[in-house]
Amino acid sequence: MALCSVASRRASEEIISEGRVSVNGEVVTVPGTKVSSQDVVCVDGKKIQFESQKRYILLNKPSGYVCSNADEKGRSQASDILKEAFTERLYNVGRLDMFSEGAILFTNDGDFASRLSHPSAELEKEYIVDTYKPLPRNLAEDFTHGVRVEGIFYRCKICEELNSRRMRIVLIEGKNREIRRVFESYEVPIKRLERIRIGNVGLGKLKSGEFRELSKSEVESLLRLCKQNEY
Repeated sequence: MALCSVASRRASEEIISEGRVSVNGEVVTVPGTKVSSQDVVCVDGKKIQFESQKRYILLNKPSGYVCSNADEKGRSQASDILKEAFTERLYNVGRLDMFSEGAILFTNDGDFASRLSHPSAELEKEYIVDTYKPLPRNLAEDFTHGVRVEGIFYRCKICEELNSRRMRIVLIEGKNREIRRVFESYEVPIKRLERIRIGNVGLGKLKSGEFRELSKSEVESLLRLCKQNEY
């Protein structure tokens, strides 16, 4: 399923467990079930097949778009921005919340997505945060050493003040809404949260809503960064 661009390996396992996959008309709920090229595999009743070309795309996501291939609330999806340029079924690698913006990767390569998304990859993600009020003097040091918010421990790799209302943060794990939750715990409202880099890939001159395909060397470098951090 990952090779057919349905979803990443982890997400594919969930789809199988939910009973949404059939092989030759029979529902399969066990991940890892072997199939051949002659078998007919369907997801939600639709036949899937191998993608002929792998895509690796960097999007500068605007605020107001969700990172999901299906949204029950009918909100604008970041993947919609790519549909006119690419016919392949693309899905996001990792996420940015609706009101965050900046760098996010899309692909139809399940192995690539799984490697980059796995916590053991420890792939750096760099953010710029602008706030409505001055930053507390101890926030950068606290976040670097680690803070606990509602029972969850958050710690960044790098946290530095650029000015009284702007901060640069580098995460290597990135729990759900991590930066926002830490800032909320210090009662510092965020004006803008932008991710400017993933691993070795930065936004560069990409404007909001623009995208480009990664070069072969960028893809290989991202995978090497993940490999260096495997254990």
